[in-house]
Amino acid sequence: MTGLVLHPIGRLRTPWAQVADCPRNGRQPDPAPVCEAHVAPEYAEGLRSLDGFSHLILLYWLDRTKPAALSFTPPFDDTPRGVFATRAPWRPNPIGMSVVAFDGFAALTVLRVRFLDCVDGTPLLDIKPYLRTTDAEPDASMGWLDPHATRNRNTAR
Repeated sequence: MTGLVLHPIGRLRTPWAQVADCPRNGRQPDPAPVCEAHVAPEYAEGLRSLDGFSHLILLYWLDRTKPAALSFTPPFDDTPRGVFATRAPWRPNPIGMSVVAFDGFAALTVLRVRFLDCVDGTPLLDIKPYLRTTDAEPDASMGWLDPHATRNRNTAR
């Protein structure tokens, strides 16, 4: 596929200046700091009717991560894992995703959110409302991360 072009719709503002400063996931630290999604003015109309949602899905471009690694050993594990079986940021397409709590608008195109885990200034690609009836899977399994799973399973499937 050639010619794929992404157009950021804004920037994320967080307390973390460098990748090393970021929490491993958005649920750390506790309490989660309030961050902001600054949406470019030309996308303001797209924010219509967003108020009233308690949570959003933010998609963003991890523009300061290290080069992609198709397999690596996670820091809390002793077995190499494929990148697609992890939430690691160093991916062939470094797209980050967070389900965030939406605390309302700070300004016309500034959203207050909690539970982000990215560097300040990260390009924002998209915003979607989180729908508990569609996005939640209470019976989902967690693969190799499940404490009852076989720890050394290292198959391609």
